[in-house]
Formats: sequence, structure tokens, C-alpha cells
Amino acid sequence: MSHQTALVTGGSRGIGLGCALALAKDGHAVAINGMRPESQVTDVIEQIKGAGAPQVIYCQGDVGTSEGRAAILTKIREEFACLNLLVNNAGVAPKERKDILETSEESYQRVLSINCEGPYFLTQAVANWLIRQKKDNADFFGSIINVNSISATVASVNRGEYCVSKAGFAMTTQLFAARLGEMDIPVYEVRPGVIKTDMTSGVTEKYDKLIADGLCVTKRWGLPEDIGKAVAVLARHEFPYSTGQVIMVDGGLTIPRL
Repeated sequence: MSHQTALVTGGSRGIGLGCALALAKDGHAVAINGMRPESQVTDVIEQIKGAGAPQVIYCQGDVGTSEGRAAILTKIREEFACLNLLVNNAGVAPKERKDILETSEESYQRVLSINCEGPYFLTQAVANWLIRQKKDNADFFGSIINVNSISATVASVNRGEYCVSKAGFAMTTQLFAARLGEMDIPVYEVRPGVIKTDMTSGVTEKYDKLIADGLCVTKRWGLPEDIGKAVAVLARHEFPYSTGQVIMVDGGLTIPRL
């Protein structure tokens, strides 16, 4: 294809949609992934097209299963024939926030399979595809961007399985950055703070108060477009010597302060 192509997992809503729109503005053809039937995301597809994407496809599938990952990549091969960028964004929170002394094995396994195991093996598959494309074309450029969370290092004892999944995901960034360096395929991580999405809608009142009381240096919620802007900049190949690095997009929340 004459333009860059990108897959954004979980790209039909929230942070993923913010990333898809930012990439569309830069002229990427965009494949978005989600669990809903395609008939329920037609407005989202039109929104991304309207932002400037020359082509948009929807890849339904669960990134937490091998079958789901295979289906996603098969459709991209059929529709785009190539892939330049993987944005690992899909993730879930626990269905119930529970103290770590009460976390169920079922919740732990569900969160880890989608947030950590899924992107690990999707990245593995995409990385091998990027390597093949680069061997076929020396001018080909591919990259991987992992959208993680400050929960990779900030402990929340009422959702421990989420924190563990994000800590593991952070190591996935480091591992693939180290492995793909010799092929000049950079791997980056964007680490959002408190972002206003449907995932955080249930704790809006809590974080409204915390932000007003100084939780973040920048006294507002983060927005999906804040993450999208960071992803778009990395996708432009502006930081070729920064593979493996973490870009914090948290309004200064994690700055140690007295």
C-alpha cells in the first residue's frame, strides 16, 4: 500500500478510538479491533474515515484467545496485505473491584489473559510479520506501541490483578524492544494516568475529588485524544533512537511530591 497501515486493538471506543483518530489524521489506513458486532461500530468507522484515514476496517475478535488473534491478523492480510504499526491498547478492568485478599482466580485469569497474555502473543505474531516485510523491502518501517497504564508501577490493592497484568505488559515492551532492535523495529510504551473513558465512568466522583485535591499536577482528567497524540508522534518515526522507552501521559500524577 502507498500509505502506512495500523492495527489498534480495542480501537472502537475510549483510548483506542483516540489513537485511531490521531493515526487517521496522519493518513494511516486503520484496522480497529473490538468485541462488538461490526453493525454496532459503523458510526465509529465513519468517524475514523472522516478524520482522514484512506481505509478503515473492523476486525472483530478477542485478543485474549489464539483464535481471536489469528482472525484479526487474517482479515488485515486480506484487506491491507501489509502492516506497519501495532498499537496494543485493548484491555479490561476487573468486573468487580475487590481487595487483594478476596480476588478470585477467575477474575485474575480473565484480566491476565486479555491484558498481558493477549498482547504478548499478538506482538509475537506481528513482530514476525514485520520482520518478513523488512527482509522483503529494506525501506519498510514497522513499529509497535503498547498503551499500558500507570498501574504498571502504582499499586491499587482493590484491583491487584489489573496491576499485575500491567506490570507484566510493561516487561513485554522491554523484551520485544530488546529482541527487535537488531531488525531496527522500535517498540515503545505509552503509559496513561487517569483517563476519562467508559472504563473509569464508575469512579468519576472519586477521581473528580482527587484531581481537585491535587492528585495530578495538571488539574484535569486525561482524555483519549491526549493518548492519541502521543501515539501519533511515536508512529511518525520521530524517535528512532528511543526504543523501549516509556512515555508518561498522566498529567504529572506519578511525579514524587512533598
